[in-house]
Amino acid sequence: MILVTGANGNLGSAVLAALRASGAAAAGGSRTPGEGIRHLDFDAPEGLDLTGVSTLVLVSAGYAEDDRVVARHGAVLDAAVRDGVRHVVYTSLTTAGDHLGFALAHRATERLVGASGLPWTILRNGLYAELFGGLLTWAGDGLESPFGDGALAAVAREDLADAAALVAADPARHAGRVLDLVGTPVTAGQVAARLGVPHRTIGLGEYRRRLLEDAPGLLPFQPPMLASIATAVRHGFLDGTSPDLTDLLGRPARDPLATAAAAASAVRPRA
Repeated sequence: MILVTGANGNLGSAVLAALRASGAAAAGGSRTPGEGIRHLDFDAPEGLDLTGVSTLVLVSAGYAEDDRVVARHGAVLDAAVRDGVRHVVYTSLTTAGDHLGFALAHRATERLVGASGLPWTILRNGLYAELFGGLLTWAGDGLESPFGDGALAAVAREDLADAAALVAADPARHAGRVLDLVGTPVTAGQVAARLGVPHRTIGLGEYRRRLLEDAPGLLPFQPPMLASIATAVRHGFLDGTSPDLTDLLGRPARDPLATAAAAASAVRPRA
């Protein structure tokens, strides 16, 4: 059986849906389980149960500080070794993302996966096109962003889910591989043009101020993470491409520009 962690999250639920649509024997795991979802709480390692799981799709539990994220991933990998899991597929961060403020937890987890002794595949996922569009801010009749003219090799989340499902369904074929799953570079200006509105660049200092002062819902670790995305895109560190995604899918990737534009449009204030 294939088990997908984070099955109530956006990526995990999409991976699980793709596996089930293909006819694979797959289940989900979550700290808030529902029907067909196994209870898995990474913060309670004594209760982790992976018996009967042949392939584990470990979707990063990244909503925390690095030490907590790495501890969570270490706990589930220990359970995987103990309970006889035969292959781990980890959803990591694109290679170009080493500059980002949340890269360390991913790279540390990759080390843990390698040290576990289990066969593994690392999926280094590019940043979501949905995220890129959602980070653009509506101001008047146009969009603002800190990205300048920089491009992001964004990828639609559904493509990453399909890729993870393909690997999990035939893990031996992909054992020991590190795949860099990025898309076609898009800019904030292109997203704005697709929506027929202007784009205005704001400075990184103003962006950080807004994150710290005007976004009270953010957790303490999130503003520096978001600021790191802004400066990496702006200065051209996240626009590199790779054929790994389309080679794995065996088809063209979904248009990240259309996906980003749809995400930006979805948060446009009503007149």
